[in-house]
Amino acid sequence: MNLSVRACALGLVSLSTVLSATAGPLSVEANKTVPVKLKGAAASVVLGNRNIADVAVHNDHLIFVTGKTFGTTNLMVFDRAGNQIYSSDVVVTVNASNLVTVNRSGSNFTYDCAPTCRSVLSTGDQSEYFDSLMKQQKDTQSLTEGE
Repeated sequence: MNLSVRACALGLVSLSTVLSATAGPLSVEANKTVPVKLKGAAASVVLGNRNIADVAVHNDHLIFVTGKTFGTTNLMVFDRAGNQIYSSDVVVTVNASNLVTVNRSGSNFTYDCAPTCRSVLSTGDQSEYFDSLMKQQKDTQSLTEGE
């Protein structure tokens, strides 16, 4: 009897460890960063899709998640023993309060109008317009890659 009580207690402790490592969805706006405090010391960080979000490690107990583009991915953090200490879906949203979409002859063109209007990438926009903005963004990124 005493052995079965210990086995149940050990099972409950293991279950609570697994459940505490799983967090609810982490919501981040595109082009914004949020801090994530970890309950244990992180040894490795795994992000499902670096096109959607990025992670910067500040120290063993603090990471920063930056939203890159609209979408959902996942984030997992492990300690030195390989135990998962954090797991969450990362949902990157777009602050649409400043976005204006103009439809010209059935083609969409999206602008961020805060404080003045400028073109922004938005899935579903007219393909040549989207491709032109994508090239501009890649060219801008290449200017900062050498830093």
